[in-house]
Amino acid sequence: MSDELSYKSSGVDLDLYQQAMQRIPGLLAKTRRPGVMEMPGGFGGLFRLAEAGNYEDPVLVSGSDGVGTKIRVAIHAQKFDTVGIDLVAMCSNDIACLGARPLFFLDYVAMGKDNPELVVQLVEGVTAGCVQAEAALLGGETAIMPDMYADGDLDMAGFCVGVVERTKILDGPENIQSGDAIVGLASSGFHSNGFSLIRKAVFERAGLTVDDNVEELGRTVGDALLTPTRIYNGFVNQLVDAVPYDQLGSIAHITGGGLPENVERILPPACVAKIDCSAWQTPALFNWVQALGNVATDEMYRVFNMGIGLTVVARPEAVSAIQQLATDAGIENWIIGEVADGDHGVELSGC
Repeated sequence: MSDELSYKSSGVDLDLYQQAMQRIPGLLAKTRRPGVMEMPGGFGGLFRLAEAGNYEDPVLVSGSDGVGTKIRVAIHAQKFDTVGIDLVAMCSNDIACLGARPLFFLDYVAMGKDNPELVVQLVEGVTAGCVQAEAALLGGETAIMPDMYADGDLDMAGFCVGVVERTKILDGPENIQSGDAIVGLASSGFHSNGFSLIRKAVFERAGLTVDDNVEELGRTVGDALLTPTRIYNGFVNQLVDAVPYDQLGSIAHITGGGLPENVERILPPACVAKIDCSAWQTPALFNWVQALGNVATDEMYRVFNMGIGLTVVARPEAVSAIQQLATDAGIENWIIGEVADGDHGVELSGC
């Protein structure tokens, strides 16, 4: 019958889907680490915690996130090999704040039409991120959803699980005290936050395209905006090994909400974080977007990381070791403030 329906005529081509799925196991194999077990049938990922390390009382730490509307920039640029790195970073950096080491990662990709090449590009980015985070890509899901997503549209979500010794959890309200120093580690750019504002300023208000060259940045709009989120897990793993636990306060991943909201989350009730914005040079990328969108400075610091992707709060005697570890990892870093007695919150100066 000419009007006979099939899954393919409804918008999902299972043969194309299988083409993509056949290429995924090779990508997963690149991220294999101790603890990964074979997956009978592939219906679930298996991980043997006993092989993850020498823990007396291991606590699993989990995190979930997405890439947000940065994906829209990737679609405009038709460049999909970096947003997978962003996806891993947004999840793995979060669990690092508790001192956890990533164990494994799972991804979820949804799109409106079968596209095996696109799926592979996306998962290649996830694989690269997992290698950086030292996490196994244990599995994932690709959903083809016509009528939910337009042809060419997609979304991604990720889920990361890590482990930390229960007695070594970095609990800010318990560990941070007045007199602690705040060390800021450089971001690689916008990371994956604030892209609704960025797109409004860059594409709608300024009328730029992803292929336009930006003289003050020395690269195209697309390259500047799609710089992947820095993954800090290697540094944090070394940090918790090298610096005595009683000298560490806590870590904040500077995402949506910027320095004020994210540092505030780890502070004890009677402590204030005093941060001097003049302690580091705000990257030109942020000044460029601020000028294009005529964005108030307070709004910039509330939405973006402004060049600081991670903060480490620690005793003053640990600062030198922390900065050396960051430098050895190739990450610029600065002492950006201190913790003092006062009303709970974050005070910015010199911005």
